[in-house]
Amino acid sequence: MRDATLAWRRNVLAVTAATFIGFTGFTLVMPFLPLFIRELGVSDVGEIAMWTGAILGITPALTAIMAPFWGRLSDRFGRKIMVVRSLTAASLVMGGIAFVAHPWQMFALRCALGLLTGYGPLALTMAAESAPRAQMASAIGLVQTAQRLGPAVGPVIGGVLAGVVGLRATFLVTAGFYATALVLVLVMYSEPRHDSSAHAARAGVTIKTALALENFVLLMAVVFGLQFADRSVGPILPLYVEQIGVESAQVPLVAGLLFSAMAVTGALGHHFCGKLLQRFTPRSVLSGAAAMAAVGAGLVGLNSNVWLLAASAAAFGGGIGAALTAAYTAAGAVIPSGAHGAGFGILSSASLTGFAVSPVIAGLIGATSLRSVFLLDVLVLAALATVVWRIFAQPAALATPVVGDS
Repeated sequence: MRDATLAWRRNVLAVTAATFIGFTGFTLVMPFLPLFIRELGVSDVGEIAMWTGAILGITPALTAIMAPFWGRLSDRFGRKIMVVRSLTAASLVMGGIAFVAHPWQMFALRCALGLLTGYGPLALTMAAESAPRAQMASAIGLVQTAQRLGPAVGPVIGGVLAGVVGLRATFLVTAGFYATALVLVLVMYSEPRHDSSAHAARAGVTIKTALALENFVLLMAVVFGLQFADRSVGPILPLYVEQIGVESAQVPLVAGLLFSAMAVTGALGHHFCGKLLQRFTPRSVLSGAAAMAAVGAGLVGLNSNVWLLAASAAAFGGGIGAALTAAYTAAGAVIPSGAHGAGFGILSSASLTGFAVSPVIAGLIGATSLRSVFLLDVLVLAALATVVWRIFAQPAALATPVVGDS
């Protein structure tokens, strides 16, 4: 029993650490993509916003398309080899971006990233499948916290690196981060063994059967909307910071601090969501968190003071973080035991779709008005809060706490 406990905790630690390192590396430079597009010779603000949206959006779009294919392979050959493939491709592609000369070349490499990677959706599955069911929410929360804490420190480190070695060289550092995550997974993660009933349950969860699960369609819409709002900020925040009067030399640092504020409070939202779910219903947590994020987004769009902007961004990030963890925990409570990989895979498709669509739409809207992006986020989040409050049903599996001790 002790060996089994150590094994699943080591697996969750490996996935969490690799996720933290990978997400940190990614956010060293990607939040400053508009500035890199400018370095590639694009000067028009609207064109920069559109290129940024397209480049950020294409990877998750292709990842969402490829997810079922990679998912079938992972069911057959194991999760670990799929993650090794993904992190290897990420390291090579991100290193290659350091040598691009035109925006279309970066777009092409980001296409390759979407076709060959897909590590993010597997991370939650690996943690959930490694942990006992009573510890599943804790494992999910740890990985989601890592997904937030990585972006919390990445932009600050990236802002400093950009000023010292330049944005182009920072892509090489990103490649090194992915290579480090790869080594961690290879050394620390052991593929869990599943009995025949678990394999049967996994095989039995299809898109059709998942949609019939309690609240599942609503949770897909919630995850899509939360990711849409969360990722809409990326293409326009550095430009917005510059627009409100921050000196050009300080834009990377200020934008990095704002991204970090959202990431830190998002991580806190993930961490404390389990405690909230022990005291309040999922409907209350989801609806309240979405409403908090809506208020934060609205205040970001109305502010020009950097400190007030940071406080508003923190409220936005905290609401998004708590709502996402609540959504995945509620889904985990209704997905059949042993089938969380397939169920979370389907839920991740909604997440990736929001991830893909958001930067494109934000880029198009931002080309006309940067503040309008925040208004759109308010409308999306307020709609989610209202719909969840009105139609979300209390899952029977959440009648007792599902959040175990960490």
